Amino acid sequence: MKITRRFLALLLIIVAPLLLSVARTSGDNSKPPKYFVFIGTYTSKTDSKGIYSFHFDSDTGRLSSLAVAATTQDPSFLTAANNEKHLYAVNELSEFDGKKSGAVTSYALDPKSGKLTQLNQVPSGGADPCYVSFDRTGKYLLVANYTGGSVATFPVAPDGRIGPASAFVQHTGTGPNKERQEGPHAHYIASSIDNRFVFVVDLGLDEVVIYHFDPTKGSLTPNHPPFVKLAPGAGPRHLAFHPNGKFAYVLSEVNSTVTTFAYDSKNGSFSTLQTLSTIPKDFTAHNDTAEIVVHPSGKFLYASNRGRDSIAEFTIDPAKGTLTLAGDFSTQGKTPRNFALDPTGKFLLAANQESNNIVIFRIDQSTGALTATGQVAQVPAPVDIVFVPAK
Repeated sequence: MKITRRFLALLLIIVAPLLLSVARTSGDNSKPPKYFVFIGTYTSKTDSKGIYSFHFDSDTGRLSSLAVAATTQDPSFLTAANNEKHLYAVNELSEFDGKKSGAVTSYALDPKSGKLTQLNQVPSGGADPCYVSFDRTGKYLLVANYTGGSVATFPVAPDGRIGPASAFVQHTGTGPNKERQEGPHAHYIASSIDNRFVFVVDLGLDEVVIYHFDPTKGSLTPNHPPFVKLAPGAGPRHLAFHPNGKFAYVLSEVNSTVTTFAYDSKNGSFSTLQTLSTIPKDFTAHNDTAEIVVHPSGKFLYASNRGRDSIAEFTIDPAKGTLTLAGDFSTQGKTPRNFALDPTGKFLLAANQESNNIVIFRIDQSTGALTATGQVAQVPAPVDIVFVPAK
């Protein structure tokens, strides 16, 4: 008995460190990723299959394990349901089901593998839908149809399927730029923080169109005032709110500017405060802006330039909401159509559409400056980036 105990004690002394080392290594390798990253792409004229997925580690900023999450046509923009069990995509098509319309597709999301299983697909109501988001209740999808110049809302059932449209509005009018503004071009749609309003950025009309939103019916009715105007020919594209809800920032694609607005949540109105260029004064080549994001801290704003192929960084005055240009960082690729901040606010992922890659940058939390991490993921024609927590 004594020999056995001595033997076991000796064995434990020898083996324990090895077991601990193996456990630590195994624990690191088997630890589930903190997020799934889903990438919407353009499949037309590329070898893209549809929606791609990665694992993302928010501690290191590392993307790994590229996979095709769902095979579908031109799933340009994506949004995830609040319950994180479903994902939605607009299929940016000019024709669908024999009509001049794109489509909206719903997917069930496997929380372990990140695989997407299609649930159903419905017409978007207009050609080339380019943006999709949820209202604040998570019960309605909001869709902007670019070429169609229209917007629509769709109820979402508890099982994730999309129902028939609950609202549809056709915009009308033109802008001064005959090539880009020959008609309305709805480019962005989202609800207000209190869910009382829906804002639509229309590139063709130089307007942010404002609607009253009824979350019990999913209906849209004109607000008073019904819109706020941007500079003639500005071609507004996307909008981002400050976390405090008091300020909004509209990125204009055609004239490469960002306009700061004071926002009145009582009546859903905007008052212009400032307009700044997103490109340096000495840059004379063609440029189109694309995406705009406010950092979760509320201290920084970022906007992407296609042509300049950079991310412009602005600091935000905490009291006035106004901007100061603070940096201009190459995306190390061509045509950054989209970029996204990870949920921790530590990393920026730039999707370079024409160089078929996603470049990862670390964000300096005190200055907002971007530093390339050296990590680059290859994805065909990336258009949109969405984070979903991994289980």
